[in-house]
Amino acid sequence: MVDSRITGFYKLSIDERREAVARALGIELGRLQRTLDSGGLTPAAADKVVENVLGVYALPFGVALNVRVNASDRLVPMVVEEPSVIAAASNAARMARAGGGFVAAVPEALMRGQVHVYDVSDSEAAKRRLGAAAAELLGSASSSVPDLVALGGGPRSLEVRVLDRATLVVDFFVDCRDAMGANMVNTIAEAMGPRVAELAGGALGLRILSNLCDRRTVRVRAEVPEQELLSSRGTSSDEPKAEGGRVADGIEVASRFAELDPYRATTHNKGIMNGVDAVVLATGNDFRAVEAGAHSYASRSGRYAPLATWRHRGPTLVGELEMPLALGTVGGTLRAHPAARLALELLGVTSASELAMVAASVGLASNLAALRALATEGIQKGHMALHARSVAITAEAEGDEVERVAAELARGGPVTLERAQAVLEGLRARR
Repeated sequence: MVDSRITGFYKLSIDERREAVARALGIELGRLQRTLDSGGLTPAAADKVVENVLGVYALPFGVALNVRVNASDRLVPMVVEEPSVIAAASNAARMARAGGGFVAAVPEALMRGQVHVYDVSDSEAAKRRLGAAAAELLGSASSSVPDLVALGGGPRSLEVRVLDRATLVVDFFVDCRDAMGANMVNTIAEAMGPRVAELAGGALGLRILSNLCDRRTVRVRAEVPEQELLSSRGTSSDEPKAEGGRVADGIEVASRFAELDPYRATTHNKGIMNGVDAVVLATGNDFRAVEAGAHSYASRSGRYAPLATWRHRGPTLVGELEMPLALGTVGGTLRAHPAARLALELLGVTSASELAMVAASVGLASNLAALRALATEGIQKGHMALHARSVAITAEAEGDEVERVAAELARGGPVTLERAQAVLEGLRARR
């Protein structure tokens, strides 16, 4: 059984971290090294994935620790360029772990496809005809994706919605099994389209999936003991140690602010997507589709709202998240990208729903980390300490100079390129 709690992981060198992960998961160290040394994708392979390729663009591939979802530990690969995201998610997951970890569920996993018909002379009559032909339409839809049906998936139902007196849409719902499903849903939409237009007596419009996959949502809950919210970095004068209950109250206040104000809710949800998108990218999934669906779902009431909320109940801080999340563990980029396949192997998930539950849990952890920082020392302190390393590298620090320059920047004052260059010059002069 995997233990996602590896003490002192951040203190290890890259080679030592790889050894620790390979040992924890029973993965061949050489394969991990070969895949990640190259960024996981060669220019020749990239040329087969997208058009007009000149090369590849690498992003950091890290791993979140301490993540426990439905009583199973996960080492979670994350691809992200922003400092502090992985560290913050790991720290918040440790807090949630003390309360049993994340409890997640996927109530149903159906993708929505749409066939749009316009110039309909009588949309209400057309709706009745299409409803009566539902069995026929679903049968033809199933015939268009025989491989999916053979795996136990396929079209499940359809609905007809009148948009105005001359326009309607047929929404159909598909179990895509462990694929994200865009290609399969689009295949079905194009197969159904001509017959739908014929029955409706109108002109055939768009035939495509919807990225607002509100029938493929994931729900996550975490119960964090309030004492876990206390800082573990000591009681220095610049970081007063608040009582856990007071921190939990502050997090609830921040959550309620997001519930009342769409401007705050947008940044609240950005913090969630810091975690979700990093897992989505690492596993070769479509983060643009995930972002579009998430923000549309946040607006489903007619007003933009947070995807996650927090409440202080007794000695516990309770967080709940619900969002649409269509991910795949087969097909798409996964076939072409060795690092995406490696990421899934590191995760140890066996289904697309399981992957969605892990990604959403990391999203809730990222949200908790941001709100806790805002409710205590402020968001910039930890973020800028990690950002200092990037600035040191930009100033052309090398080897052990990076950490020494970053440490000096983090001690106080502006974290700027000019100051990093001055610190570096002083360090080299003393040498």
